[in-house]
Amino acid sequence: MSSPPKRVPFTKMHGAVNDFVVLDAIRDSLPKDLPAFSRRISHRQFGIGADQILVVHDSEDADFRMEIFNADGSQVEMCANGIRAFYKYLRDQGHTDAEEISVETLSGVVRPCWAGEDMIRVDMGLPVLVPAKIPTTLGSGDGPVLEVELEIELAVGSETTRERISLSSASMGNPHAVVVVDDVYAAPVHEFGRAIENHPAFPNRVNVEFIEFVDRGRFRQRTWERGTGETLACGSGACAAAVVSMLRGVVDRRVIVELRGGELEIAWADDRSPVLMTGPAQHVYAGSIPFEEA
Repeated sequence: MSSPPKRVPFTKMHGAVNDFVVLDAIRDSLPKDLPAFSRRISHRQFGIGADQILVVHDSEDADFRMEIFNADGSQVEMCANGIRAFYKYLRDQGHTDAEEISVETLSGVVRPCWAGEDMIRVDMGLPVLVPAKIPTTLGSGDGPVLEVELEIELAVGSETTRERISLSSASMGNPHAVVVVDDVYAAPVHEFGRAIENHPAFPNRVNVEFIEFVDRGRFRQRTWERGTGETLACGSGACAAAVVSMLRGVVDRRVIVELRGGELEIAWADDRSPVLMTGPAQHVYAGSIPFEEA
C-alpha cells in the first residue's frame, strides 16, 4: 500500500489584488523542483491560483531572502507588491517584529518598513535607466529610454500585421516597458503586451505597463507581466511608470497610481534618491497542498 503524498503548507496573500502563494522554506520542507511546483499551484483551475509564488529563505546577506517564481515557473528578480506581502507574512508568522527589515532578492537588497495597518513602504532603490542594464537594445549610451519607437508584430487570425508604437523603459530590479494610451481600459493589453514582452529588443523579456494620465498627481495603469499575463496590479511596474513619467515632466514627484486592484503611492524626490512605494498587503487564507517528488 503506497503512503499518502506529502503536504506543503501555504499562505495565500495579495498586494493591491496582485495575488501570491507564500511558501516557507525556513519552517517547512518544500519540493525540490520549485519551478514545476509553482506552475502547478499557480493554475487557477487545477491549483491554488496565483500570479506568483514567493518562497521565504534565511539569508547570509540580509535578514531574509525572497525567491520569486512566475505562474509559468520562470524565476524573476523582484516583485514590489510581492515584497509587501512577504514582509506582512514574516510579521504574521512571528519570523520578525522589526519595523524595518532587509530582504535579499535577485536584484539586490530591498528594505520594506511598516507604515500602519496592513500598509507597507518599500525603499525600492534607484531606478536603472542605462539601456544595457535594463536590459534593452532601445536607446543608447547611459539613457534614459524615453518615448522611443518600436515596431511590433501582431497575429490577427492567420495574418500578421505590424504596428509602430512609442514606449519608455526602465528597470526597478526587473525590466519594464511603459506605453501611454488615451483609455487604459480600452487598451489592447493582451495583444500588445504579449508582442512587446517577447520582442527581441528585450533580451530577458519585459513587463509592459499601459498608462493613462488623469492629472499631474495621478495615472491609471494596467500591466502585462512576463510569464504570467495581465495581472490586477504590479508594484515595480507602477514605480517604473512613475519614474519615466517624472523624467518626462508629465507628473509630479509624488503620484498615485490607480491599478485594477487598488492604489499605490510612488514618490521619487530627485534623481539621486531612492524610489519609495507605499501600498497594502493582506492575508487571504492558509492551507496545505499535496505533492509527490518524482
